[in-house]
Amino acid sequence: MFLTCSIIMLPKKHLSGCEKRNNKKRVDKLIKSQEGAMDMFVLRTGAATNSEQLYITNGEEKPDDTKNAVEENHVEKNNAAENDADQHTENFSDHENLGNADEQGSSFDIYDPRTWNILDNKSRDILIEKGPIREYNLVFPEDEISGRHFSYDYYTRKLRNGEFSDRRWLVYSKHVNKVYCFCCKLFKSDGNKILLASEGLSDWQHLSQRLKLHENSIEHITNMNTWNEVRLRLSKNVTIDKDLQQEIAKEKERWRQVLIRIVAAVKFLAKHNLAFRGSNEKLYQVSNGNFLGVIEMMAEFDPVMQEHLRRIKNSEIHHHYLGHNIQNELISLLGRTVKYSLLRIIKDARYFSVILDCTPDVSHQEQMTLIVRCVNMSSTTTKIEEFFLEFLKVDDTSGLGLYNVLIDSLKSVGLDVKDVRGQGYDNGSNMKGKNQGVQGRVLATNPRALYMSCACHSLNVSLSGMAKSCGKAITFFGVVQRIYILFSSSTKRWQLLLDHVPKMTVKSLCNTRWESQIKSVHAIRYQAHELRKALLELKRTSTDDAKTKSDAKSLASALEKFEFLLGMVIWHDILFTVNMVSKKLQSKFVCIDVTLKQIEGAISYFKKYRNDGFATSLDIARSIAIDMGVQPLFPVKRRITRKRQFDDFSGNDENKQNEETQASEVVSFRF
Repeated sequence: MFLTCSIIMLPKKHLSGCEKRNNKKRVDKLIKSQEGAMDMFVLRTGAATNSEQLYITNGEEKPDDTKNAVEENHVEKNNAAENDADQHTENFSDHENLGNADEQGSSFDIYDPRTWNILDNKSRDILIEKGPIREYNLVFPEDEISGRHFSYDYYTRKLRNGEFSDRRWLVYSKHVNKVYCFCCKLFKSDGNKILLASEGLSDWQHLSQRLKLHENSIEHITNMNTWNEVRLRLSKNVTIDKDLQQEIAKEKERWRQVLIRIVAAVKFLAKHNLAFRGSNEKLYQVSNGNFLGVIEMMAEFDPVMQEHLRRIKNSEIHHHYLGHNIQNELISLLGRTVKYSLLRIIKDARYFSVILDCTPDVSHQEQMTLIVRCVNMSSTTTKIEEFFLEFLKVDDTSGLGLYNVLIDSLKSVGLDVKDVRGQGYDNGSNMKGKNQGVQGRVLATNPRALYMSCACHSLNVSLSGMAKSCGKAITFFGVVQRIYILFSSSTKRWQLLLDHVPKMTVKSLCNTRWESQIKSVHAIRYQAHELRKALLELKRTSTDDAKTKSDAKSLASALEKFEFLLGMVIWHDILFTVNMVSKKLQSKFVCIDVTLKQIEGAISYFKKYRNDGFATSLDIARSIAIDMGVQPLFPVKRRITRKRQFDDFSGNDENKQNEETQASEVVSFRF
């Protein structure tokens, strides 16, 4: 009989050493992975120090998000500066205005993933709330080895059912030409060595496979959930530092209201073309400029600006955003916004005309104005409008130089010269030249860009040439200008003029717009008699000033000449007709058929005036001369006489000869 013994193995009372070591590794790994998890919910006291070095660039693709980010950054800087009680900010110097904003913006961008390793908690909160920002219309550089580059197609993922899902977590850095994972970069654990969460990935040849593997990994899913949870908590303000977040939100809103009022002051001064700064930049001091004056006036009625200026005076804040650098930056931002809105209207219309004109500025630098004329379809009422875009610096005023400046400026604002349908310049050869001028060069590039000379400029040039070709006209306008200079050079003389000529005062001549000479001639045409009395009175009272006495006598003698009175009547009629047509051509809304009728009417008027107008003007001049007590006769040139006998001619023959002489003088004046 055999006995069978079965051995039963009892369970171990203690774990083996290997199992203990493995459990310890798992616990250590879990503890290590949780390091820094509280940073998502708690703000450290040293966070403001890092944020003082933070500058958020103002991107063009997402202006709203960037604007909010800048405001967040301003609030953080303000909080950091409140601890510095020894700083005095009444003198607004450059250091408070982020004077090197361009340099800071180019070296540190909060939305660039390569800088996320040094972000503080506040900056992380901004990124979590706003999310990643994508820049479009970028040109991606090719890899030297594989010849491949990043594409916008990687931002989307095609699912098995044919639908497309947006990879919102994928971020591209144009500075290092690499892609990153947004959530893994911000919430990665120390043991995570994935390139998308650390140094970035630039393997374009295998990027699709690497992205698929990454988005299906456990750590990426965990970080995505963390990102969504923290973003939801921040949006609902249910984080651990809820009270602190509420204070930050209040401070952010206060700064937003301050900036709104500062921008309003800048808009007001820029709109009315007023100077911003004075001789100093201190609040509540004399000659501190219009900008600070407007801010001080706001503080008298607005509690927000009153509180802001109180903090500045008490040195509670350091960055007040009232200095000249901030003013210049806001002016540039507003000007750029206006320019972009105008370009949007022009691009919507697609086809446009260009109008150019050159003039030297105060610094004797030649500059050219670029004006675009197009159909504005942005509103319910479609209308044709002209928009001033910019001043262009010109070094070469030849046709080729101006053409190159025009083409470069159109390219810089995103306009195509092929869409130009009209050109409008002055009558300069460098502008309107068919071969070497801007007109000819633009037509060679775009045959549909038809040239139309400026009608007002052509009318002005013809009138100016007509006046300068006649010696009597030159003398006439010289007398008109001398009358104005004589009375305007002294307040006493001007008062004497007002005593005798109460209705219309004399005006100076305009060298550029000849049709505006009507204002100068009009004052003399209907007040010649009163003006002559004023000159005679000035001659009588100017006993101590020989030059004034001589000038008054000379001008009074000129007004007494019938030749001057007739020229005054003729030039008044000519300038009045031309001025009516010129005003019509320069009106804001010009109708072609009405304007053509106006021009044709002016042409027919001058044709009729050539035949019948001289006789009418002669009669009007005679009546004016009689009222002034002046003999209505032309000056007769001295005749050569010889000794005659008593019976050589009769008195009737002498009168007849005088009439013939007057007739010849009339013909001489007319031609």
